[in-house]
Amino acid sequence: MRLANQVAIVTGAGAGIGEAIALRFAEEGARLVVNDIHEENGRAVAAKVEALGAQAHFVRGDISLEEDARRIAASAEEVFGGIDVLVNNAAEFTQKSVEAAELADWRRVFGVNVFGTALVTKYAIPSLKQRRGAIVNVASMSGVIAQQDFATYNSSKAAGLMMTKCLAYDLAPYGVRVNAVCPGCIVTSASYREIERLGLTFEEWSGRMAPLHLLNRLGHPREVANAVLFLASSEASFITGTELLVDGGYTAR
Repeated sequence: MRLANQVAIVTGAGAGIGEAIALRFAEEGARLVVNDIHEENGRAVAAKVEALGAQAHFVRGDISLEEDARRIAASAEEVFGGIDVLVNNAAEFTQKSVEAAELADWRRVFGVNVFGTALVTKYAIPSLKQRRGAIVNVASMSGVIAQQDFATYNSSKAAGLMMTKCLAYDLAPYGVRVNAVCPGCIVTSASYREIERLGLTFEEWSGRMAPLHLLNRLGHPREVANAVLFLASSEASFITGTELLVDGGYTAR
């Protein structure tokens, strides 16, 4: 197994891509710190991890709050003795144009997608250095392309990609690899919130979005989880500071 006995933190693991990552890691032998802001969802995922025969510890927390970010990292050391892999997956999906966005919108999306990622990483770094671990940031294709009325979200994800590169630079001397995965349109609960916001049916929305991908379909959370697993594992031992697009060819057009 690719992550046998390794300790991994997955933030925002209560649903969607985060849940898929936690379960995929469990299948490969990892011990999981499952974080989510929604306690019921997070505990349910932790139970699924344990049902796969892996160890799990749930930590409720909002990563945009420094004390919560510190506590998430500390729990991995307290419960499992250290951190081998950090997956920064938790995200805020505020999507507005500059014209429409209020200061609170900017604070909300950057608070989670940039500041929260930075805070959890900060408190995990000492243990990651000791174990020559790996960080995988779940970014987005939205961090590398422009999209209409998405300035808040896309700006935060672009910042996350630059943070990935800078962290890779800073942590390379300690053998810690830092990479990002950039999903395209993946069907998750966030997709259904967007569908509701647009006033569309799922069929109408998917009919619009699928043809934008070269593969002419939408992605699934497990497909992103497989990419995260690769970058977290020793199979990616000579990869750092890069972004892996899992977007069905969306950005190749």
